[in-house]
Amino acid sequence: MARAQFNDSTYHRFLLGVSGSINKANASTAYLLNNSLGFSVKKKDFVLNSSNTWIYGRQNDQLTNNDYSSTLNFNLYKTLPHFYYWGLTNYNTSVSLKINNQLLAGVGIAYSILDRPNAYFNISNGVLYDRSNLLANLNYNTWRNSLRVQFHFAIKELVTLDGGNFLQSAYNNGDDYIIRSNTTLGIKLRKWISLTSSLTYNKMNITGSDNLIFTYGVSLDKYF
Repeated sequence: MARAQFNDSTYHRFLLGVSGSINKANASTAYLLNNSLGFSVKKKDFVLNSSNTWIYGRQNDQLTNNDYSSTLNFNLYKTLPHFYYWGLTNYNTSVSLKINNQLLAGVGIAYSILDRPNAYFNISNGVLYDRSNLLANLNYNTWRNSLRVQFHFAIKELVTLDGGNFLQSAYNNGDDYIIRSNTTLGIKLRKWISLTSSLTYNKMNITGSDNLIFTYGVSLDKYF
């Protein structure tokens, strides 16, 4: 969450996204639903973010996606300008990535190279503890380095481009890494409602699985 997106009189943010895709040709049918819900609270030097996403998909009556992710994170602005500390807890379960349960928790630091309302570019790094149960009934614990690149660009408050890209590598195994990437293009119809298209890529190398998801829909973004 870009700190610059909040002004002095804004303390809460509510974000709802509903998108999907349907493909039907001859006897073949595929559909995908991508739903998200987010809420943020800002204090003077502190931002708390909560986000939840659920992706569900089927192809020819076969389940392809039933992927849920819930994240609670905070940013603490107590040091130099454009620099802050962060901490998070993230829970995932995913059919497409072959994850029964995954809990990630950690802390780190971040620096905003750009930090304006219409242009935000941020790099962060930190340490995460990963406790997972995979679909192959493999239980394991590991420590990961978490590198993130995040951006937000707006053109005349009509078109927005947002992205978050993560590389989370295990310290003890170079073949154990996670890639998470999401880029969203929004076209505002009203101040609080936008048409959106989203491209998401996830890869969990230890399970040999990945997914690439393109959806389109609407989002509601309300400050109060």
